Amino acid sequence: MNHQNIELSIVMPCLNEAETLATCIQKAKSFLSRNKVVGEIIIADNGSTDNSQNIARENGARVIDVKEKGYGSALRGGIAQAKGAYVIMGDSDDSYDFYNLEPFVEKLRAGHDLVMGNRFKGGIEKGAMPFLHRYLGNPVLSFIGRLFFKIPVGDFHCGLRGFSKEAYERMQLHTTGMEFASEMVVKASLQGMKLTEVPTTLSPDGRTRPPHLNTWRDGWRHLRFLMVYCPKWLYLIPGFVMMGLGFLLSLVVVFFKPQIGGVHFDVQTLLYLSLLVIIGFQFIAFYFLSIVYANARGILPHRKQVSRILSYFNLERGLFAGVGLILAGIVLFVMAVMHWQAANFGQLAASEALRMTIPSSTLLVIGIQLVMYSFFWHILKVPTVK
Repeated sequence: MNHQNIELSIVMPCLNEAETLATCIQKAKSFLSRNKVVGEIIIADNGSTDNSQNIARENGARVIDVKEKGYGSALRGGIAQAKGAYVIMGDSDDSYDFYNLEPFVEKLRAGHDLVMGNRFKGGIEKGAMPFLHRYLGNPVLSFIGRLFFKIPVGDFHCGLRGFSKEAYERMQLHTTGMEFASEMVVKASLQGMKLTEVPTTLSPDGRTRPPHLNTWRDGWRHLRFLMVYCPKWLYLIPGFVMMGLGFLLSLVVVFFKPQIGGVHFDVQTLLYLSLLVIIGFQFIAFYFLSIVYANARGILPHRKQVSRILSYFNLERGLFAGVGLILAGIVLFVMAVMHWQAANFGQLAASEALRMTIPSSTLLVIGIQLVMYSFFWHILKVPTVK
C-alpha cells in the first residue's frame, strides 16, 4: 500500500486484549471497506503477553511495539507511526463501535482538528459504564473541563475520537497515563483548534479480566492535569476570593467590633483574617509567576488579556509597591509603639494592642513577599542563554 494515499489511520492501544482484539480489527476493516476509505489499522501494543500481537497481525493490522508503559505512552507510540492524514483512536476492548465511524470522518474532512465522541448523546448500554463513572466522575470532570477551558465538549473522557495528524503534532502531547485523554482536549483548546463532537455508543467490553482503569487514581490524574493547566482556577480566583474576603472582613472587625448574637468578633478573628489575606496574596502571586514560567517554556500559549496585564508589571514597579506596603506597615508599627508609650510602656489590653500590630505585621509580610516575588519574576523573564 502506498503510504501517501492513506487517508485514515485507526489506532488502538493494546495490553492483553486477546479476547476482543480480532473483533475490533474486523469492525474497523469493515468500516474502511464499506465506506471505501483508504486506511490502516495500527495496534499500539504495550507489552502484551497473551498472544495479542499475533492476533493483530493475523487480522491484517500493523503492530507497533511500545515499551514505555501507560495508556498515553501506547497511543503516542502508535500515533507517531500513523501514515494517515487523519487518525481515529479507540480502545481495543470492544466497547467502542469501530463499525460506525462515518460521523468522525465527515467532521475531519470538513476541517475540524479534533472530533470527540459523546457517549451520553449516542447511548450507553446497561453495564457499559460503572455507576460512579457515569453519574459522578465523567460529568464532574467534564464540567470542570468546560468551566476551566470553555471547551464545548460534553464527554471529556470518551476514548473514541478523531483528529488530523497535523493538529496532533501541534498539540505536543507528553503525558503517559490515562490523563492523555484530557491533555489532548485541553491542548487543542488552548491552541485555538477547531473542536466538535459527535454521538457514539458505548457497549460493555468483551473482556473477562478487570479493566486497566483505576477509578480514583486515574480520576485524580485527570483532575490534577486540568488544574495544573488552568492556573486561573488553581491560583487566581481562589486568591482573589481569600484576599478580598479577608481584607473586607478585617476592616469590619477593626472599625466596628461586630457582634452577632452573643458572639463577639475581635482581634482573634482579625488574626485569622490577616492570615487569609496573606495566603490569598500568595495564591495570586503564584498565578502570575506560573503564567510567566509556562509562557517561557511553551507550556501555555500567550493570551492577549493576560499579556496586557503582565506588561504593566516589572521589577521596579513591584519593588515600589512592596516598599510602599513595608512603609505602611512600619507606620502602623510606630503608631502602636506610640500608643504603648502613652501607657508608659505598661500592660496594654490585648484588643487595643493587636488592633494595630496585626494589620502592621500583615502589611510587612506582604510587602516583603512582593519584593522577593518581584526579583523572582524578573529572573523568570530573563531570556535563556543557549
